[in-house]
Amino acid sequence: MAAQQEQRRHGRIDPANCSMGRALSVVGERWSLLIVREALDGASRFGDFRARLGIASNLLSTRLDSLVAAGVLQRVPYREPGDRQRYEYRLTEKGADLRPTVIALLEWGDKYLADEQGPSVVVRHRSSEGSRCDEPVALVLECAAGHTHLPPGSVYRSPGPGAHFLPA
Repeated sequence: MAAQQEQRRHGRIDPANCSMGRALSVVGERWSLLIVREALDGASRFGDFRARLGIASNLLSTRLDSLVAAGVLQRVPYREPGDRQRYEYRLTEKGADLRPTVIALLEWGDKYLADEQGPSVVVRHRSSEGSRCDEPVALVLECAAGHTHLPPGSVYRSPGPGAHFLPA
């Protein structure tokens, strides 16, 4: 037991067992998060995604299939009168939980890559009752004790319960 505790204090965590790496295997390809962004904004049909993103149909089809397989989107059949059955793509809870990730990337892009005129969109708050506060939304890191506005040097990674360590 003492050897395990010593390894936890000084051992290097195996990067192969990494939730971030697993997440990137699902949404790390450029089009995947853009599809999620559009779904968060209300797109649900193949044609909506294609028109909004300007993506080739074969690539869109492949990305939608991978997001469905990963449980980020669910495929729901629909049929317009006189048409064949088609599918809508709706966010699952897993997909909707990517909203903070999308907003964080947008904030980073706005800070470092926006045009001189500023960002092209601003994420704003609307209450659950439908009324609009209309104030801009910003992500805030917060520890479990409620501390916010954490300086970069005060945040670090430590071994979690699923950590695997590399041999010394």
